[in-house]
Amino acid sequence: MANYDLLVIGTGPAGQKAAVQAAKLGKKVGIVERKEVVGGVCINTGTIPSKSLREAVLYLSGFRQRNLYGAGYRVKDTITIEDLIFRATHVVTNEIRIVQDQMRRNSIDVLYGTASFVDPHRLRIHQTSGVVEHTAHFFVIAVGTEPARPSEIPFDDDSIIDTDGLLALKQLPPSIVIVGGGVIGTEYASILATLGVPVTLIDKRPRLLEFVDAEIIETLQQQMKEIGVSLYHEEEVVSIQKEPTGRIAVTLQQAKPIETTTLMYAIGRVGATRGLNLEQVGLIPDGRGRLAVNEHFQTAIPHIYAAGDIIGFPALASTSMQQGRHAACHAFGQPDRTDTALLPYGIYSIPEISMVGRTQEDLAKADIPFGIGVARYREIARGQIIGDETGMLKLLFHRHTRELLGVHIIGEGATELIHVGQAVIAYRGKIDYFIDTVFNYPTLAECYKVAALDGINRLPRPWPPSA
Repeated sequence: MANYDLLVIGTGPAGQKAAVQAAKLGKKVGIVERKEVVGGVCINTGTIPSKSLREAVLYLSGFRQRNLYGAGYRVKDTITIEDLIFRATHVVTNEIRIVQDQMRRNSIDVLYGTASFVDPHRLRIHQTSGVVEHTAHFFVIAVGTEPARPSEIPFDDDSIIDTDGLLALKQLPPSIVIVGGGVIGTEYASILATLGVPVTLIDKRPRLLEFVDAEIIETLQQQMKEIGVSLYHEEEVVSIQKEPTGRIAVTLQQAKPIETTTLMYAIGRVGATRGLNLEQVGLIPDGRGRLAVNEHFQTAIPHIYAAGDIIGFPALASTSMQQGRHAACHAFGQPDRTDTALLPYGIYSIPEISMVGRTQEDLAKADIPFGIGVARYREIARGQIIGDETGMLKLLFHRHTRELLGVHIIGEGATELIHVGQAVIAYRGKIDYFIDTVFNYPTLAECYKVAALDGINRLPRPWPPSA
């Protein structure tokens, strides 16, 4: 039995950063991983492999060059699942090695096995070689989530899969129905359709991703339809059955039944808290297995913290990293601040989407006088060079002070480009910054200047003075 200053459960983004932060403070740290490899869902089945898959699809399908060379342009005529997995495997392998090296450099003990609490300061770990117990002054629970698998869905992990199952398929599906138009469902629908797979996306809401700017989503939905996605809005699945022929029959509440070769169920994820024996220490997860925390990521037991997807929204790798750092800093009395008001969101659909700050709907409800400025990639030299004619950047600003309030982008490089706007919002800058600043030419960053000028030109004259 060893006594640690901090024991972390889970080696995903939140767990990694909590462990490293504590080690940097000179603390004795152990991190527990129930799988055979480190990295959690992020590296092994979620963020990294899915984004690697996306890049492989964009390259091999020739999607980025289609506006220049025609809709039929492809780098490789026949794309196999092996082609796609090759890139994902390469990236995942390297990411695992990086995390392992990081743990070793910081003298963090990596303990492989399944953890469960014995009491508030003692953890039991079931390993292949036996059972060990360790104690700690502080804990961080960072076990992440797993796909929801309702009992009424006949999963077989072959033709009826959850969101972790795509990369395990032996071949690309001839057709696929995706149930659930959230971030994961939307991303996979656009990725598969870009390959030429007929995709049907079913969601019970009026439009995709209702937290995203409506104009941005309208552009995304139009693009998805053009690449072959059939969108069913305000629709619910009544039943899913596998026929003797092997095909999947999907009965809908309103529309006609659908037949497909493969179905992905992409509605919801649940906290991976089963087996932790949390009730033993007085922690009760909610109905979806998530833990409640305060602003410092402490649970109801002050020396036990939780961070990452296990605490729910926003459940992003980027925010999970910051939450893990914050938890470790707070545990050991180090000052730390997490700005939760300015979280950038990245949605890796095709085309990709990113946003930061206020939305148009939010500002209207708050009765804040706002202006809008828009730049379209097709108007920007860089947009023409890269062949992206559908992208756009939208600025929201206060009509009187010109303070930048929100940035919404769809198109190539959106998740990188967003950070320019994020920095200006963080320092309460005005859109005048973009007008007065020289940007490299030709770049997509020039969209900020064009959008700012567009916004100013929409204001009634004389323009309100910039205070």
